[in-house]
Amino acid sequence: MAGPFAAQRMGDMGADVVKVEPVTGEWQRHAPAGGAVGNEVCVSFLSLNRNKRSLAIDLKAPEGKALLLELVKDADVFLQNYRPGVAERLGVDYATLSAINPKLIYVSMSGYGEDGPYRFHPGQDLLLQGMSGAMMSAGSADAPPSAAGQYLVDAITAYSAFEGALAALFHRERTGEGQLVQVNMLDAITTIQMQELSVFTVGGVPQARSAEPHAHSYIRSPYGVFATSDGYITLAMANYSKLAELFADPFFEGLEDQRDGWAMRDEIFARCRENLLKRTSAEWLEAMRERDIWSGPVYGYADLVEDAQIKHNGTFVEYDHRTEGRVKVPGFPIRFSKTPSKIERGAPLVGEHSREVLAEAGLDQGAIDRLIEAGVVKQHG
Repeated sequence: MAGPFAAQRMGDMGADVVKVEPVTGEWQRHAPAGGAVGNEVCVSFLSLNRNKRSLAIDLKAPEGKALLLELVKDADVFLQNYRPGVAERLGVDYATLSAINPKLIYVSMSGYGEDGPYRFHPGQDLLLQGMSGAMMSAGSADAPPSAAGQYLVDAITAYSAFEGALAALFHRERTGEGQLVQVNMLDAITTIQMQELSVFTVGGVPQARSAEPHAHSYIRSPYGVFATSDGYITLAMANYSKLAELFADPFFEGLEDQRDGWAMRDEIFARCRENLLKRTSAEWLEAMRERDIWSGPVYGYADLVEDAQIKHNGTFVEYDHRTEGRVKVPGFPIRFSKTPSKIERGAPLVGEHSREVLAEAGLDQGAIDRLIEAGVVKQHG
């Protein structure tokens, strides 16, 4: 996910992104998340590959590799997320490509780093979540560690790669120099825990889950998800005098937020849990907002897409896809006043743009026909 997601962000902002994939199509075309296979394009591929053109070539064939090297001559950014060593074996490593185009920004993504004892370990999101320590910051001590509800490490790594590419492009604008940008999933998920890990390494505070299911081991009670009479809400770091008024419960009177929020973490959490079962989510949220108590709803996706703020923001966008029809997907998180992101094209079919891209690279139609007939290149349709 990380590589395609990073490249999609570039495409959303106007970059001409050419997705070079095998003639059989990249792996994710054949591994649909949630079993959502689509008509011809599975939904997980569709979600991560809009605003790209597909060039389907066989990189193991000398002619196929030569085509890629030709494209590199005029490219601004080359992004790859092979396991370490694969790019070198294919002859598309930084040393090779930068010799062809010294101004190239080469973004290399990996699971654990380009070298070191784990360089060949599989860099998969859940595995990195478990290794990152993050799972041991939330929940109760007697409950098993729980994964995030998103492909969190993939997404953070994608944004790190995107950020690195932009910074390197800006450097090149100033100096004319290309460079190698390396991003790995382990460092990405570790460094995003800047506050938590600093509390541990600098503050010397142990990472200790307690009896109640707190949402974070380094934040005072109450902090977590609480059941109501008809659902769930979130409650974060409420002032105890306000809770005493809200619940009409003398237990909270006289408690000091920072001192007792740690010393009585489980007792405070449990008392909130007991009180919150007495009314509905809507009733509690209204009462808490009146008192400026930090709280919010717990949504499923069906609730999220119908939320008033989501609709106001235009968070989801719709467009017509060649084979999948009208699709509704998450849109653009960054807004630009001069250069707004937009969807120029949906996720491509395998090799949908092979002829177009190779013609732009200078090949005549006869040469392209021969490559397609030889199986080095695939053109859809």
